[in-house]
Amino acid sequence: MVDDEQDLCDILLFNLAWAGYEPQAVHSAEEVMSLDVCSFDLLLLDVMMDGMSGFELAKRLKGSEQTNHIPIIFLTAKDTEDDALQGFGLGADDYIKKPFSVREVVARVKAVLSRFSQGRSSEKPKVLSFEGLTIDLVQKTVTADGERLELTRTEFALLSLMLRHRGRVFTRHELIGLAWPKGVIVTNRAVDVNITRMRKKIGSYAAHVVTRQGFGYMFQ
Repeated sequence: MVDDEQDLCDILLFNLAWAGYEPQAVHSAEEVMSLDVCSFDLLLLDVMMDGMSGFELAKRLKGSEQTNHIPIIFLTAKDTEDDALQGFGLGADDYIKKPFSVREVVARVKAVLSRFSQGRSSEKPKVLSFEGLTIDLVQKTVTADGERLELTRTEFALLSLMLRHRGRVFTRHELIGLAWPKGVIVTNRAVDVNITRMRKKIGSYAAHVVTRQGFGYMFQ
């Protein structure tokens, strides 16, 4: 979600997470350019923001081969017919006028993702990379500057999760739920230990696995 209204972002993040999604919010179009946009399944874009507008961001994303397949829903106070037509003309998959019902947004997100689910499943990346760090998701291997690294299953899961969602902070609780098998009892300390071991193995790239004190970890 890209919107400069913090309160609105908080409300939608809570409700989308409650509906089973993994939402993330930034507050300007410029911030999006620092993220791994290809890792997202859908974008919710405000139109009127300081700096780059949502329309301009959508134009850039739809003009790139790497991101033109990602569905976009506009959330905006620009409610004229011409505004809506402009949004759809840029490749939007839905256009929701503010003020709106949060339940309506969640329902429309579900509908758009359902339409794209079959095609998107075949487009999932098989390789994640950052500079000289490469993760092969099929063969379950990691190389750093051409040298193969020996990571455990958990270390591999943690690294690939954070690299796939570069720029997002994961809490320890989220990492436990996403990187460990369901039903396994894991302490926060176990997360810290595995992150420390993984950092040692990836060498100079460890500097990109950042601790956000009081929040969790991220790949930056």
